[in-house]
Amino acid sequence: MSESQARTVFRVVSGNFLEMYDFMVYVYFATYIAAAYFPADSEVASILAALAVFGAGFLMRPLGAIVLGAYIDRHGRRKGLLVTLSLMAAGTLLVAAVPSYASIGAAAPLLVLCGRLLQGFSAGVELGGVSVYLAEIATPGREGFFTSWQSASQQMAVVFASLLGFALSTALPPSVMAEWGWRIPFFVGCAIIPFVFVIRDSLLETPVFAARKHHPTFAEIGRSMVANWRLVMGGMCLVTMSTVTFYLITGYTPTFGRTVLQFSEREVLVVTICVGLSNFCWLPTMGALSDRVGRKPLLVTFTTLAIVTAYPAMLFLVAEPSFGRLMAVELWLSFVYASYNGTMVVTLTEVMPPEVRTMGFSLAYSLATTLGGFTPMIATKLVHSTGNKASPGLCAVVAGIAGLVGALALLRKPKQAAS
Repeated sequence: MSESQARTVFRVVSGNFLEMYDFMVYVYFATYIAAAYFPADSEVASILAALAVFGAGFLMRPLGAIVLGAYIDRHGRRKGLLVTLSLMAAGTLLVAAVPSYASIGAAAPLLVLCGRLLQGFSAGVELGGVSVYLAEIATPGREGFFTSWQSASQQMAVVFASLLGFALSTALPPSVMAEWGWRIPFFVGCAIIPFVFVIRDSLLETPVFAARKHHPTFAEIGRSMVANWRLVMGGMCLVTMSTVTFYLITGYTPTFGRTVLQFSEREVLVVTICVGLSNFCWLPTMGALSDRVGRKPLLVTFTTLAIVTAYPAMLFLVAEPSFGRLMAVELWLSFVYASYNGTMVVTLTEVMPPEVRTMGFSLAYSLATTLGGFTPMIATKLVHSTGNKASPGLCAVVAGIAGLVGALALLRKPKQAAS
């Protein structure tokens, strides 16, 4: 990758970093958010309500994918990235500034929900817009490596949010964290917004889009999506493996470690930092490997590993919980997730028709994340309903089966997409 290409990649993924940072901060501090906005008779009920609102943001993603994806496919990749950033910023500011339930009553959780829905609407096309942009500026034959930086930027957000959480939990006593300290990361996200706007405003349109003679109307885009519904469904299966395992090993780890395994906040955040760094290393490595050996072998290998090993790994962890076992299990699942995702993202851009690539990618991704975004809540519910502390591993098993089905369906022969 040349220096100019590296600068372009950095400008493109900067908004992706901010989006994932906002999502991670919410789920990392879910216990504090639950107490501030969702008071209930029990801590579990309060946390479930907070995680349900976190998941609700994902319900807006398919709508954002349709509306904003069609806008980008018609008006350009650069304009779309600026629009999604504007919406994301508005949602972040809203969540950061809402007073507590004790101050304004039921209006507090409703405003938090509105902020999450706005974030979800913009995120519905953010990943697709970034992935398609990277694929279209990639050096021929290196699309996997270039596109993997979409997900790699998210891992830096995971690490940054975890480091900030670790620093705050070290510097501030629990009472201060519960009262106002947990808000600091949200305001840090707000402070980053102007810099991301400046960085993204300098982007140029991709040569692939600029060279296209015909830009489809919204009606034409809609007809193409209907004609290619099998691609969208197959893509949704592909992404399910990715999004469920990602939120299992990042977003759910702090809650699982603290409330189920009884580790300290600092211990689980250290593990999450290491998971983010592991993901960051494996994603571009496997994206580059997929350019050499092909997409299908890697997709099949790592979905199979998820199916076979995820639940036994969780059983191993909960049998004798320790910091070392938590680290080992999370890093193994990180290897499986990142190796798969580094290949999956570029695969999804390649199977979609070029004229509706952003919307097709975003719709498939958003439908899957509608399920995956509820992973922390589902995992929490599973543990408390069944009494089986290893039950969250079943989420990864089911996701692995979905990913394997998607890979075999989409890559069984050269794509024959309708236009």
